[in-house]
Amino acid sequence: MSDTTIAAGRRSRWGLFIAPVLLLILAVAWSGFWFYAASQAGVAADAWRAQEAKAGRIYDCAKRSVAGFPFRFEIQCSGASVALVSQNASKTPFTAKLDNILVVGQIYDPKHVIAEFSAPATLVDGVTQNTFVVNWSKGRSSVIGLPAVPERASIVFDDPSLDRLDGSVQVPLARAKRIELHGRIAEGSPADHPVIETVLQVSQGSIQGVHPLLAEPFEADTRAKITGLSDFTPKPWPQRFREIQAAGGHIEIVQSRIQQGEMIAVAAGTLGLSASGRLDGELQMTVTGLERVIPALGIEKMLEEGVPQATLDRVAPGVKSQDLNNLFGALDRAVPGLGKVIKQNANAGIAAGINAIGTESTLEGRKARTFPLKFADGAVLLGPFKVGQIPPLY
Repeated sequence: MSDTTIAAGRRSRWGLFIAPVLLLILAVAWSGFWFYAASQAGVAADAWRAQEAKAGRIYDCAKRSVAGFPFRFEIQCSGASVALVSQNASKTPFTAKLDNILVVGQIYDPKHVIAEFSAPATLVDGVTQNTFVVNWSKGRSSVIGLPAVPERASIVFDDPSLDRLDGSVQVPLARAKRIELHGRIAEGSPADHPVIETVLQVSQGSIQGVHPLLAEPFEADTRAKITGLSDFTPKPWPQRFREIQAAGGHIEIVQSRIQQGEMIAVAAGTLGLSASGRLDGELQMTVTGLERVIPALGIEKMLEEGVPQATLDRVAPGVKSQDLNNLFGALDRAVPGLGKVIKQNANAGIAAGINAIGTESTLEGRKARTFPLKFADGAVLLGPFKVGQIPPLY
């Protein structure tokens, strides 16, 4: 055998080893990169927690682990909790605990993070000491923009429920088939006067224990735009609201639609904040199906049984419940049956009052009324009638 033939054979055998060796080197390098990046994920999470803590939001995990090798990161947080702490750190006005959070990020797209939440969650109001339990069948969120400030985020819960703990008994408060909240930066940047667009959608929602009308399922779709933010860095909510008020910012309700059976209500307008931190502004509402809603309010029955003072304080400040009942009694004595007639026609009177406030219009092919819903330093006004009071936001 010639020397040339022997040399050619050696080169061919070396070629058989080159590909596996290169693959091994690549695997070792990739593994080193993954484990380094995994350690940096923990460092980034700790830095984010420290930043949030400065804003009064304390996040913690009883146990944290990182997995997902080789093509993604999975950060598991067991025994997760969040506490909102007042600025003087003497009170914890709100605490939430849940069993597990799984955060997943693909190694080829690290700015897109998906999280899944395990139910239930326990919420404790540190001011009233009320405890609430939140449940859901599936909860997840999606955030784009990490590890920088998020540019777009969504959170979705299927079959969510909210109950208040009364001893060992769970008292139902709210239910829904699905809740979605989406947000994105529409203008500006996270560091320079961002304008936030949000969408809130509720499917088959209901509220228990307040009024039978609210217990009936409803659909809601609200789109809003928030202006007045100086930046998107973490801050306590009172500080954030003061910032919006000082900058003349507002919440623009671009479109809001609520449907409950035959009743449909749409609204649009702008809400700002007064110097005292209360809502100011006006919404233009168009409602169809009021003829069904007003009898369901039970005005007639409420008058028959006596109007609670708390209700009068909301709708007719200064009027005393006993004075109103004495008035109906006096009417009956003067003209037998007159007080009863007035009570029985209370719903019609309320409907006539709303019709006098608004104007005729059409909504989705049905007859409707359009009227203003005003907010004046927290007071909610339907025409000249005060129908509620919203507490200050800071």
